[in-house]
Amino acid sequence: MSTQLPPPPGMWPVLYAYFDASNQLDTRATRMQIDATLAAGAPAIVTLGLATEVNRLSDEEKRLMIDVCAAHIAGRVPLAVTISGDSVAAQAALAYHALERGASWLILQPPSKRGEPESFYYDFFAAVLERTGAQAGIQNAPEYLGVGLSPQALAQLAGERPGFRLLKGEGPAVTIRATIEHLHALGQTLSVFNGRGGQELIDNLRAGCDGLIVAPDAFDHQVAVHTAFVEGREQEAEARYAEVLPEIVFVMQSLETLTCYGKRIAAWRMGFDVAFDRGAQPTPFGIECARRFAQRLGPTSRAVRL
Repeated sequence: MSTQLPPPPGMWPVLYAYFDASNQLDTRATRMQIDATLAAGAPAIVTLGLATEVNRLSDEEKRLMIDVCAAHIAGRVPLAVTISGDSVAAQAALAYHALERGASWLILQPPSKRGEPESFYYDFFAAVLERTGAQAGIQNAPEYLGVGLSPQALAQLAGERPGFRLLKGEGPAVTIRATIEHLHALGQTLSVFNGRGGQELIDNLRAGCDGLIVAPDAFDHQVAVHTAFVEGREQEAEARYAEVLPEIVFVMQSLETLTCYGKRIAAWRMGFDVAFDRGAQPTPFGIECARRFAQRLGPTSRAVRL
């Protein structure tokens, strides 16, 4: 396991999963995303998140994605791996694979079973944390995943499992702020990252988030917003955010929209096209909209190391 260090603040990209014409993982596209986001200033990189279409990947493909990311990042920045699975054993097995490849952080998703009491999910997370002993976060995204832990449960878990130091939220800035305040009142301070594609980016930072975890389609622009804000150039940050917000709104209508059109915007900006979709198929009008946003955002860094 890597050295125990706090998660670096800032904008973390969560990579898309691209597939080639034969419906195999396109590892070249993975490497291109890594280099483009590193060139834009990513302080860490995330894989196997919701944008990675983890629910559409086999166990073998999940491990391949981890292997490709770890090998290409090669320690340049921390690698965070989202861990999914419906049993403690399944999550622990994937976590061990990630840790063996040098992952610095795990982000645990709840099991897919719904309708259970909060204690069920609490015990699940506690068991995975205990078994792996890793630096880890929890994806607390009730709006997207259907379940989540209360601030009281989060504080208790952080007290019982010292490795739990990061909270990955997926909610409005007002909700995130309330969660942070509750945690502080209960004597716990976690590193908090929101997602939702960068919606309310600046207000999330005002709310106390350490950063956001977003897909690569507008990543470089969102880094510029974040940088301007933390350096005290608030008016510039607001202006830059206003420029990129229409694209964020477009791709964040749903997860299907993100993985259909968001990944296309990212691909076109990096200079290639999407060869195969495992999820929603694009429409002509959707392609027209996505092309327009890609053109407005412009090309990403050409500094690609394959």
